[in-house]
Amino acid sequence: MASLCLNSLPLSPPSQPPKLSEAPSPSSSSLNINSYYGSKGEASKPIVVSGNPPTFVSAPGRRIVAVGDLHGDLDQTRCALEMAGVLSPAGQDLWTGGETVLIQLGDILDRGEDEIAILSLLRSLDIQAKDEGGAVFQVNGNHETMNVEGDFRYVETGGFDECIDFLEYLDDNRDDWEEAFVGWTGVSKQLKEDRKMPQNYWDPWNLVRRQKGVIARSILLRPGGPLACELARHAVVLKVNDWVFCHGGLIPNHGKKSAYNLNKFGFLFASPDRSIGPSAVAYGVERMNREVSHWMRGLSDSDESDNPHFPFIATRGYDSVVWNRLYSRDTSELDDYQNNQIHSILEETLHAVGAKAMVVGHTPQTTGANCKYNCSIWRIDVGMSSGVLNSRPEVLEIKDNKARVIRSKKDTSSESQVVDFI
Repeated sequence: MASLCLNSLPLSPPSQPPKLSEAPSPSSSSLNINSYYGSKGEASKPIVVSGNPPTFVSAPGRRIVAVGDLHGDLDQTRCALEMAGVLSPAGQDLWTGGETVLIQLGDILDRGEDEIAILSLLRSLDIQAKDEGGAVFQVNGNHETMNVEGDFRYVETGGFDECIDFLEYLDDNRDDWEEAFVGWTGVSKQLKEDRKMPQNYWDPWNLVRRQKGVIARSILLRPGGPLACELARHAVVLKVNDWVFCHGGLIPNHGKKSAYNLNKFGFLFASPDRSIGPSAVAYGVERMNREVSHWMRGLSDSDESDNPHFPFIATRGYDSVVWNRLYSRDTSELDDYQNNQIHSILEETLHAVGAKAMVVGHTPQTTGANCKYNCSIWRIDVGMSSGVLNSRPEVLEIKDNKARVIRSKKDTSSESQVVDFI
């Protein structure tokens, strides 16, 4: 295998996704992903996607499955996807979801050893789902944005090793990014086995390898790097039918002024100026998605600047879309006044985006996936990764606008709530 070469970058960044329309209105020219993906047999009404990256999705009659934080645990990822009925068993990695729409809520990176393998698996499933009239979407979380910033504090040794192996693999497979990327899941398994030989952490060679791992990860994930461009294909806020999906939470105080702000513990406190300023929707959900995508691709918003605009509203601060924990805290820690405030903010946000409910990850729910505030918010991060809580995988299923939590492959009727939003 080729050695890690820092003087020649492997492969050009991933090809850009098809140009999608910028507006969600029916009159706009939108990407019909049934005609783009291709469908077999008699398909349901076509799925229509607007925004680049995808922001608004109309998926009439589709079953929707949402999966929370995965944090580099490929085995738990497969377990969750098999349980959701979208992945074949026995490691075949075949799409079995038909016209299902699968949504992963971010935080694939950090705390585990198979981060790139999970990204590769989801891309493979996306390609396969297209042929069946289904779709796979991802939203980026705070750990994706942290890594593009170069913050590697939560990267496992195995995660750095995977970056070294992946970069060398790309060096040997320069011709086709998509083919190489999709094929990584299978290739990485053997390379990971080869790495499992007992090693002394303080061995000089291991220290050198760790330095190589940091360099390899920087090459892959810096703005404009191959993996950063792959992440740039995904939104930070995604609306599918009447449901909003994001990692932390969308709230109407991302403008310059707000009646309330969040502190680092996720609690509300009054701002000196109680007037409500521009909401996140007024700022523009598509605009936020586009700015994060441009930043990850290393693109500037004008020819006069070589540096891309940093998407602060979406990626920085305790109340940003990827960091917000307002909706996912333990409500028993709050008094009635605070709970009523949060409920009011949630309802205001949902009304502004024309949605009936929001689904978030980010904060592990030790009691399992659940809903609060009349089930207008679903919290589905259960800490399933072995690098977090190693808990039992759970997924959220939305069918005919009814939501339920699937907790067991043997007992798919196990649920915390069944809610009809019609």
